[in-house]
Amino acid sequence: MLEVRQASRTFNNGLAGFKSISFSIQEGETVGILGTSGCGKSTLLRVLSGLDKEFVGEIKVAGAGKQPIGMIFQEPRLMPWLTVEENILFGNKDVKKEEVQEYLDLVGLTDFGDYYPKDLSGGMAQRTAIARALIGQPDVLLLDEPFSALDAFTKMQLQDLLLKIQKKRLSTMVIVTHDIDEALYLCDRIFILGGQPGYLQAELTVEVTKPRDRGSSFLAEKKSEILNLLQIEKAVE
Repeated sequence: MLEVRQASRTFNNGLAGFKSISFSIQEGETVGILGTSGCGKSTLLRVLSGLDKEFVGEIKVAGAGKQPIGMIFQEPRLMPWLTVEENILFGNKDVKKEEVQEYLDLVGLTDFGDYYPKDLSGGMAQRTAIARALIGQPDVLLLDEPFSALDAFTKMQLQDLLLKIQKKRLSTMVIVTHDIDEALYLCDRIFILGGQPGYLQAELTVEVTKPRDRGSSFLAEKKSEILNLLQIEKAVE
């Protein structure tokens, strides 16, 4: 579904990007991009999305949907003067108004189509952003730390929502996150970036079916493995 060959992004101002990254993602797969700050995670996602075209290498999306790529950012980016329904339709000119209700139902906002952003909680606003991205029926959905600004309970609810969407629609997803637990809970594979500029340091497969037990010993072992790769020590008890 998505293939990246020897992609690199450098900046003239000295900021780190990423270098010589190659990987492929299969249809219906959820892949996490994990790493410490400054390793180029969000830069890579912007390149994949087409928002940043100043890169070398090759990126291919092999899909037949209405649009190749959909993007969900760290913040909802809703228009305050538009209703939830109007925000979902914003930028999706080929979508009919009557289709919106299906997506409101999908993200748990069935009765909130006529609400304005000021009347929504943070979680509801991000659900709106998810519906807006999905309604365009992208071949690949990119998510840039989509739940980082939410409280722990809302974050877990929206993680479960993503799993529901992935199961129902076989969506292909790429998620940038700082949260190791989130990556282990959601992703089939995890790409770990290291260095400045970033490079693909390691790839881990999470070989357990979904939905997963957040407190399982298997995920705890995987987390320790990732912490070792990132050279982050556990707190001494």
